[in-house]
Amino acid sequence: MAEQEYAVQIQNVSKSFGAAKVLDDISLNFEKGKIHGLIGRNGSGKTMLLKCICGFVVPTSGSVLVSGLQVGKDVDVPPSVGIIIEAPGFLPNYDGFTNLKFLAMIQKKIDKEKISSTIQRVGLDPKSKKHVGKYSLGMRQRLGIAQALMEDPDLLILDEPMNGLDNRGVDDMRKLFMSLRDEGKTILIASHGKEDIEILCDTVHELDSGHLIS
Repeated sequence: MAEQEYAVQIQNVSKSFGAAKVLDDISLNFEKGKIHGLIGRNGSGKTMLLKCICGFVVPTSGSVLVSGLQVGKDVDVPPSVGIIIEAPGFLPNYDGFTNLKFLAMIQKKIDKEKISSTIQRVGLDPKSKKHVGKYSLGMRQRLGIAQALMEDPDLLILDEPMNGLDNRGVDDMRKLFMSLRDEGKTILIASHGKEDIEILCDTVHELDSGHLIS
């Protein structure tokens, strides 16, 4: 398959902290326009691998290419990527729309209408004045997904995106992710939820103690 058909190419990536090897010689390619799942127990290396793809962590050895650009060499942070890794951080004394407006001012790529429509797309009310500090865990997670989506990225990197969501929220997000795939987005999901992975993912890879086992 031609390189340009891959959204992400991971080539012999290892990551160590002192004597502890967190990732051990991982090589994976993720095709564009599909949902790819990463599974594994806590400490298996899923989150660390996603952090290497995002440019948050520099591999000890090996390389990561996103859209053909080597992360840490050609770019510090890959372009056109929406990210949820760990709990989304928001300003608790502002409403959801204002939080996303502040974040949107960094890149200045989108307007208020795009922010509003994205908030609606994840099932929240963009006109609500409720402070994020008063949000339920599920509402915060929906807002985090809106943050990842709002600038219309080509690639979404989502670490446990269903955290805190009730059954309706999980169903809503599954439908959203499948519709994004239909729009041509590439999505990487790390999840403990086998059902989410089975329903959503076109490919599934398992990590165990930093090793790729499937």
